[in-house]
Amino acid sequence: MNQQHNCDVLIIGSGAAGLSLALHLAKNADVLILSKDQINEGSTFYAQGGIAAVFDENDSIASHVADTLIAGAGLCDEAIVQHTAENAKNCLEWLIDKGVDFDQDVPAANGDIRYHLTREGGHSHRRILHSADATGQAIQTTLASQVKNHPRIRIFERYNAIDLVYQKNKVNAERECIGAYVWNRNDEHVERIFAHKTILATGGASKVYQYTSNPDVASGDGIAMAWRAGCRVANMEFNQFHPTCLFHPEAGTFLLTEALRGEGALLLRPDGSRFMPSFDERAELAPRDIVARAIDFEMKRLGADCMYLDISHKSSDFIKQHFPTIYERTLALGIDITKQPMPVVPAAHYTCGGVMINQQGQTDIENLYAIGEVAYTGLHGANRMASNSLLECLVFARAAAIDIEQKIDISKPCITLPAWDESRVTDSDEEVVIQHNWHELRLFMWDYVGIVRTTKRLERALHRVELLQSEIEEYYRHFRVSNNLLELRNLVQVAELIIRSALDRKESRGLHYTLDFPDLLTEAKITILKPVE
Repeated sequence: MNQQHNCDVLIIGSGAAGLSLALHLAKNADVLILSKDQINEGSTFYAQGGIAAVFDENDSIASHVADTLIAGAGLCDEAIVQHTAENAKNCLEWLIDKGVDFDQDVPAANGDIRYHLTREGGHSHRRILHSADATGQAIQTTLASQVKNHPRIRIFERYNAIDLVYQKNKVNAERECIGAYVWNRNDEHVERIFAHKTILATGGASKVYQYTSNPDVASGDGIAMAWRAGCRVANMEFNQFHPTCLFHPEAGTFLLTEALRGEGALLLRPDGSRFMPSFDERAELAPRDIVARAIDFEMKRLGADCMYLDISHKSSDFIKQHFPTIYERTLALGIDITKQPMPVVPAAHYTCGGVMINQQGQTDIENLYAIGEVAYTGLHGANRMASNSLLECLVFARAAAIDIEQKIDISKPCITLPAWDESRVTDSDEEVVIQHNWHELRLFMWDYVGIVRTTKRLERALHRVELLQSEIEEYYRHFRVSNNLLELRNLVQVAELIIRSALDRKESRGLHYTLDFPDLLTEAKITILKPVE
């Protein structure tokens, strides 16, 4: 059908980063939000823990910065960490003004509101604002309600972005983004969207692994599209595995928030003994990379299917008040967490690397921005500290909005994008090929590029992924697009970037642990990959 839509700003992604940016920009621009599924279906909605910010008079920005730098294992950009921590409180106050209902403590003596602050791994103070154990849901539904009722914001639900459209700038001959080709999953056809500014807010790529805490939409789309368009990526080897996902055949991808450990939950072997004190002096409150490796080590050492997380020593009322979502979900599966421990395993959770941007969210390509998990900002380094992810979305959405407002010229005429050519493709009668490749990719990424790596495993994975790439690219050229094909095309590209980045790092640092190079190098350097022109 080749329909074209025009807008001032195209935001690809509908999580905390995309929706907050839309609300910032819609005062002065017409915004179009592309949502891959229903607007609430994304990683933000399922985030349980909360958002880190200094609200306690006994805490400090300097402490938040220091904790983040330690968790990042020497690879954080200190200026970015400082900028994020300094802007955290203002961004949360903006969320509160929008109607997000964070849990409160007893009011102060002067009547001021005091928010209940919890603590998570890597934090030296209680600084996590939360809405019980469903913080992401509170943020997502609040922001979604705001954008749905905004007169200058359009929302296209169940649309996949296929590729970015760019042209050569007439002044300097550099590439500039002018929109995107998109797949309308509702009517199953390709459409075009022109935009003066395009923002990738598509989240991470944890679906590249067989076991993940993420929803199905987390398939690395923005990273792959930006790479194909010519953007650099950085630190793709640092994939965070959340230590505690519920291990149950009917649990799906249910995460058990780090706030459980912040409130005293203990990690146990099947025999009921603790093991974290043997791995780190911070025990259960060590950063996620350390806890995930410890669980993985104990599972392999004992031949166990899982470890256990126990908070039953706390009162029943405390558990039900602070963790109602987890209590109800596990109870439905026959686990009463007020009386018994929860079986847990690590699962792929967060992509610490991504598309390289500056402090304003600008990528290597003019008029193209990236914010949230899709981007590499330098905040997380080699390991993301808990509850800094939603914070990053908010801080960089605001920074990008300021930059875009200063640079956008909505008086410029719209450009007619080249039509999508389907004249030489047919409908596929071999969908089984996609399914087979899909499962093969996620399985060998889990086995060869997981929590503990070796050079031989990584080389095997690279060989397999190159074969898959050629097969998938041939399939893509001959058959009409579909949701599964588009996601697989992007996932196999992201898998290659992860593997190549991991092979480039000849040390163990943060989330990247290899048996062949177990020590740290003296100098900490980020891994940068640049597309071949």
